[in-house]
Amino acid sequence: MGLQEYRCPCCGGSIEFNSSIGKMKCPFCDTEFEMESLKDLDQALDKEEPESMTWNSYEGQSWSGEDMTGMAAYHCKSCGAEIVTAETTAASACPFCGNPIVMMNNFAGNLKPDFIIPFKLDKNAAKEALTKHFQGKKLLPSAFSSQNHIDEVTGVYVPFWLFNSGADADIRYKCTKVRRWSDADYNYKETKYYTVLRSGSLAFENIPVDASKKMADDLMDSLEPFKFEEKKDFMTAYLSGYLADKYDVSADESVERANVRIKNSTIQQFRSTVKDYDTVETENSNIRLRDGSYKYVLLPMWILNTSWNGQKFVFGMNGQTGKFVGNLPMDKGKFWKYFLMYFAITAVIVFIIAFFLFKNQ
Repeated sequence: MGLQEYRCPCCGGSIEFNSSIGKMKCPFCDTEFEMESLKDLDQALDKEEPESMTWNSYEGQSWSGEDMTGMAAYHCKSCGAEIVTAETTAASACPFCGNPIVMMNNFAGNLKPDFIIPFKLDKNAAKEALTKHFQGKKLLPSAFSSQNHIDEVTGVYVPFWLFNSGADADIRYKCTKVRRWSDADYNYKETKYYTVLRSGSLAFENIPVDASKKMADDLMDSLEPFKFEEKKDFMTAYLSGYLADKYDVSADESVERANVRIKNSTIQQFRSTVKDYDTVETENSNIRLRDGSYKYVLLPMWILNTSWNGQKFVFGMNGQTGKFVGNLPMDKGKFWKYFLMYFAITAVIVFIIAFFLFKNQ
């Protein structure tokens, strides 16, 4: 039979029962603890379970001969992108690296997507979004918006895994409330320590994880969210006029990222319920997944490759919502110009304030 040792949250020393006061007391810092509170803590510790965030294996659909009718695949020898599309689609450049792509014979044996979110915005909308993206950027080189060349504007269905799961969680926090006061002789500080317990369940639906190594995860995350209530059962007809990147990150390889997103969201949600304390520290947390499932889905993205001053810039737009992201170059000359200007203005304001302060003394 194991022994339960209680540690003082103030100093870390072992606490023991003090019969004269009927409470647990730390012999090192004299902090006292109510027995009822420790009883509740005992019960909570007994209920704690090991964390478990495992998923069942995925068994998806395979392409049938009928599915493959009118389909073609392209392979980029430069970056390795493997892209599925309608065989009538003219594809002269890789949307990821801009290099020429060549046609492959087939793509038999790969999983067929369960769902797809169709494009709602066209190529013109992507170009207009790029122009708007330049606006208001004071440090953008003046020549960039006029001299950069749009190498390729490509509509691509990017592969994702969508994870659904329930999550049961138990989290224990160490919290404090601090009170300070003074008298004529001393300054006082009183710190009260609390153990706060939270238990509950959350449901997660449509947690997306990028299934393409060619697409930067931060770029894909930035283009969220998607309206998954608008997803459709997959049909090859949706690919007409677009490219469709094939997944090269398996569902099993994506589980870790899904777990991180679920765990962080759970911790954040539970933490938001612990209020009115001066400090809050997580002492223990365990999250257990249940009823986990995931599906293979294609999501619409516009990828824009631009060239300027010998550099490549990649931008992305959510083909459903129009959310646009992408890094821009900075004109260092403009940066120092604005820095010196703001510094000079600040110096003048400080001088004026100091002048009037000294004048009124």
